[in-house]
Amino acid sequence: MIKKPSTYERTLVLLKPDAVQRGLMGDIITRFEKKGLKIVAMKFLQATKEQAMQHYFWSDEEKIKTGNRTIEVYKSKGLELNKTPIEAAEDVQRRLINFMLAGPILAMIIEGAHAIEHVRKIVGHGSPLQADVGTIRADFTIDSYILADEADRAARNLVHASSSVDEAEREIKVWFKEEDICDYELAIEKILYSMEWESKAYK
Repeated sequence: MIKKPSTYERTLVLLKPDAVQRGLMGDIITRFEKKGLKIVAMKFLQATKEQAMQHYFWSDEEKIKTGNRTIEVYKSKGLELNKTPIEAAEDVQRRLINFMLAGPILAMIIEGAHAIEHVRKIVGHGSPLQADVGTIRADFTIDSYILADEADRAARNLVHASSSVDEAEREIKVWFKEEDICDYELAIEKILYSMEWESKAYK
């Protein structure tokens, strides 16, 4: 077995209903594979309300943080949001849950060195309008938080990707059991991680 680096991680990726409906699953998966990341579990399903609520579960502290961020975004647009931070966060939560239930999704666990950071860079900023060209969200959709807010819905931004190790661990348990995860090696991992691959001719 190839020894994995200390930075080797697992992350959860969900291809949301808009990615499925637009036939973008193959294009999106290819981007992760070309990077050298490994898919160790995959499931195509219609999320239940319970799963969506567990996935978007936020503590009161997280709600306050999200709500304050939402209120600040409104202020930056010259708008006033007459809601408490928790009320604002629960509005965001409701939109996200409704969107997750709009149609089938593809859930994946992706592994690799710095997997969380690499995946989020490939996916791009949460608002496609602000995402860098070359990322999934910038290249494949024209939605924005502005359009979403006007329609009282979540931004249709194609992909969810865990933002931290703790978040990934929690989210993976919502969608997968441990026995769903495959432990295997890809040929590319030898090139990426093995100390034996390089020539020892020069000393």
